[in-house]
Amino acid sequence: MTKVGFISLGCSKNLVDTEVMLHKIHERGFEITSNEEEAEIIVINTCGFIESAKTESIDNILDAAELKKYGKCKHIVATGCLVERYRNEVMNELPEIDALVGVGSLCDIADACEAVMRGEKYTSFRDKESSELGGDRIITTMPHTAYLKVAEGCDNRCTYCAIPLIRGKLRSRPIEDIVKEAKDLEALGVKEVNLIAQDTTRYGLDLYGRYALAELVREITKNTNIPWIRLLYCYPDKITDELIAELRDNPRLVKYMDVPIQHISDKILRRMNRHGDKAEITSAVKRLRDSVPGIVLRTTAMVGFPGETDEDFTELCEFIKEAKFDRFGAFTFSPEEGTAAAEFDGEIDPQVKQDRYDVLMQTQFAVNEEKIAENIGKTLTVLVDGFDEVAEVYYARSYADAPDVDGKVYFKSEKRIAPGEFVEVHITEALDYDLVGNLATGKE
Repeated sequence: MTKVGFISLGCSKNLVDTEVMLHKIHERGFEITSNEEEAEIIVINTCGFIESAKTESIDNILDAAELKKYGKCKHIVATGCLVERYRNEVMNELPEIDALVGVGSLCDIADACEAVMRGEKYTSFRDKESSELGGDRIITTMPHTAYLKVAEGCDNRCTYCAIPLIRGKLRSRPIEDIVKEAKDLEALGVKEVNLIAQDTTRYGLDLYGRYALAELVREITKNTNIPWIRLLYCYPDKITDELIAELRDNPRLVKYMDVPIQHISDKILRRMNRHGDKAEITSAVKRLRDSVPGIVLRTTAMVGFPGETDEDFTELCEFIKEAKFDRFGAFTFSPEEGTAAAEFDGEIDPQVKQDRYDVLMQTQFAVNEEKIAENIGKTLTVLVDGFDEVAEVYYARSYADAPDVDGKVYFKSEKRIAPGEFVEVHITEALDYDLVGNLATGKE
């Protein structure tokens, strides 16, 4: 039986695609291995969102090429965003690749593997806007947590973003399909489902003519007993009163929202073609905090966008100080071919970009120190992810921590605890982004 290894790069949405392809490979009779050095075929699901991601994708292809030269690997199959975006360049400049599979052709991944085994070169680039959404998959995250992609593509057309070029227009999945998948995930033992899309708050607009995320959450809640439902990638201009009410009133929709703002200067937001201004962002944050006690807000921001002045950057830093986001990420502007912003004047020097990034992250670090210290002395409900054999501690996450991007709660326990269990932990210490405590005994 031919062994196939997968390398999945980029975001959680790409990871879901990898999981779908894994299922198709398994169905066709291939053996899946997590050890790349054992694999006869290596499939690389690439990312092509920004320059650093493209570099990482190419580096992984070249590493696989070394295994093809000196190891057991006989064939390389490349798929994902980089391949979709630069199909001709990838095949011409990386001859080590034996097959290319576009983002609309996930259904062909097993055919690609069979073709390369016959010694054939293979390409498949179906129309990405008419490809099947969803599909059976093999979960590669921890067994108790999973991502659930509710839509594909994006209609926002931010001037810096290549996603609409790569993934096409917004296509929402029907509520009944998503609910069925949620039920399937629950049957596998999933305790936390993370709803994702390029813009999750836009879910349903193309299908139903309205924002339907709150309705979707209610249906998942009604048809499953999954304890934690989490919302990621919610744009501030589309956060409806209905969605806020659902966050407030639904005990299984965790009080957490990822709200990417990208900037706060109205001038920069207009140049980015973001669909909300400073007043709308400020209002969204206030409405969420006023209506949903204890809500945890995550955001991301971009520095070094063309035309960003010192004043624009200072305004962003001041807002970060005032808004006091609980979780925060930042990145520097990368000019992407085919996007409007790549042609904008006012390019920022790379060193200035890096300096601004460093200052912004330091600004948030001061906010974070204050925020995380507030947990000392509290007892938190956490979802256990595993046990660190070296440090001899369990690691877990509270509702305030999304998988992969946020911190962890480390604690000791004399009794054995299985991953996927919910326990109470009394917090005794705050580290940079993590918390430390002990299993609660009720005597704290």
